[in-house]
Amino acid sequence: MDAGNSKTDVALLGADGSVLGTARGGGFRPPVVGVRAAVDALAETVGRAHAAAATTPDGDGSAPRTPAPVRQVMACLANADLPVEEEQLAAALTERGWGERVTVHNDTFAVLRAGLTAHDGDAAPRGVAVVCGAGINCVGIRPDGRTARFPAIGRLSGDWGGGGGLGEEALWHAARAEDGRGEPTLLRTALPAHFGLDSMYALIEAMHLGRIPYARRLELAPVLFAVAARGDAVADALAARMAEEVVTMAVVALRRLELLEEEVPVLLGGGILAAGHSLLDDRITRLLEQRAPHAVPRVVRARPVLGAALLGLDALGTPVAAHERARHYFEVRHPAGSAGRGLRASRRTVEGHSG
Repeated sequence: MDAGNSKTDVALLGADGSVLGTARGGGFRPPVVGVRAAVDALAETVGRAHAAAATTPDGDGSAPRTPAPVRQVMACLANADLPVEEEQLAAALTERGWGERVTVHNDTFAVLRAGLTAHDGDAAPRGVAVVCGAGINCVGIRPDGRTARFPAIGRLSGDWGGGGGLGEEALWHAARAEDGRGEPTLLRTALPAHFGLDSMYALIEAMHLGRIPYARRLELAPVLFAVAARGDAVADALAARMAEEVVTMAVVALRRLELLEEEVPVLLGGGILAAGHSLLDDRITRLLEQRAPHAVPRVVRARPVLGAALLGLDALGTPVAAHERARHYFEVRHPAGSAGRGLRASRRTVEGHSG
């Protein structure tokens, strides 16, 4: 299962990589609703995936399947940011009796594994992934099982950026440009215009009074990048810092895993990095070329549940053919884009290597 803040995908697979049943549910937010309620919501989605597996006939038109007992539950969960949180969530899932063995990872690991293609070697996955959606996170893995990760719980753990952070920075600079405390920026008019308002004062009031939910600041990252592309100095500086943060996390993870001197994929996922903002993409590519010249950057657009499925097959030690079967199901029959598509400057290097 891949459970993010806004949605959950559950897939039931055979050990041969065949997908027997799938289901989609709502977000996984234990900090908001509590662990028990969050796992209850997962249980409903898991139940529907089992029901789909039980009622789906085999391809030859024979009777519906009766899936065997689950050997491995691989749960890639948002808000499992610290090892202690992974342990707590693993215990909560184990209590449900969904399988013989339960493993919990942060959901960033699902993006990492989804982006590691057959060309990278399913038998020995290695690579680093930076995920930049509402927030920012980074993980890495070596074939020997060593991992690199960050707490990634916001400013408290030293993080900067993501859609939420960029939205907050854009609002801050635009507000100061409005009243004269800050330097001029096109963000002053572009941000309120996004919400159909005529001034930053009007936008500040609307957000403060709740007429526009503060959570909608996540919508402002594309506005910021569009303004940066017009040559606005303030917006451009924020885009440059976002690229710096992405590359810094990737390089630190590569160094921890002793992979700086090897050709290794650096996978970029999440709404900010998968959106194709050329200004951001080009800067990330240039910085990686300078600081990690052996890294091969590429964007991951495959559904993260594919990564959770591949991690589950890894844990069972299944043949590479099983990985291929699972990858084919999610990338061909149920795509959400393409895994392994490179950034503009490096696309020629990695094109054609997706599973």
